[in-house]
Amino acid sequence: MSIPSAWDLPSGWESVDYQPLLDYLQVDLSRELLIHALCHRSYAYEHPGIPHNERLEFLGDSVLSICVTEQLFQQYPDRSEGELAKMRANIVSGFSLARLASTLGPHGLGQYLLLGRGEEMTGGRSKESILADATEALFGAIHITHGIEVSRRVILRLTQPLIDNAGSAGVSLDWKTSLQEYAASQYNSAPTYYITSTGPDHAKEFFATGIIAGRAFGIGTGTNKKKAEQAAAKNTWEAIQSHHPGVPITAQVVASLPGMPAHDINLDEQPDMPRYALDIADSPGPAAPSAAPSQDS
Repeated sequence: MSIPSAWDLPSGWESVDYQPLLDYLQVDLSRELLIHALCHRSYAYEHPGIPHNERLEFLGDSVLSICVTEQLFQQYPDRSEGELAKMRANIVSGFSLARLASTLGPHGLGQYLLLGRGEEMTGGRSKESILADATEALFGAIHITHGIEVSRRVILRLTQPLIDNAGSAGVSLDWKTSLQEYAASQYNSAPTYYITSTGPDHAKEFFATGIIAGRAFGIGTGTNKKKAEQAAAKNTWEAIQSHHPGVPITAQVVASLPGMPAHDINLDEQPDMPRYALDIADSPGPAAPSAAPSQDS
């Protein structure tokens, strides 16, 4: 594996004290691998020859997922696959990992990051996505160095409170509730659902588009409005957690939603349009659609 050497690093970084971070993790890592895990692509772009942490993040994401999944499976034998999936999604979300990162070391993980000038100037050390990715990269570095058993010990020690809380969360495992709580904390806004439908009254199919702060993130379908909104909330959640930017709501976008009669734009030319539940472009619309925005309260 290619890792940065001490002479590749900017002046002063060779004297950074990483021991408090390692003490919190309760694990040893080589200085080079640790710095690799903390190197954001913005810094690597400005310093050719220094690898960024995205490969380690890719590995760490998988290690985190298997450790949390296995623990949930063992700890909650009576929970369904769907419930376990929702619990895991909450635990490994970018929001949860960023909060976890803020506890790593005396002042959080952000102080240790290698960032490019642009990210440094725009508050990259406190950005949720950067902190979450660096946390996963650390898990990847731990796995490379120590293997799955030590990785599991570290990951479960850090995430066990979240795992325990997931079991008592009750209705918060509901996708709409989870999304509402997340949107309030991250966007200071409540989700809304734009509802459309197709088909005769006795066999309607409903579509819900999840919208936060004026941007559409995901679409769900169901045999009633409630099921469609739940599916849209799930797909919106997954879109946000994968850092999808969403699509600004315009008249053209609304006209192209499932269940609307007019398709004024070619969505095949709109690669950013979320397609998490169905192929929007191929959904036919009735002559007189039923459409109404629904506020999640």
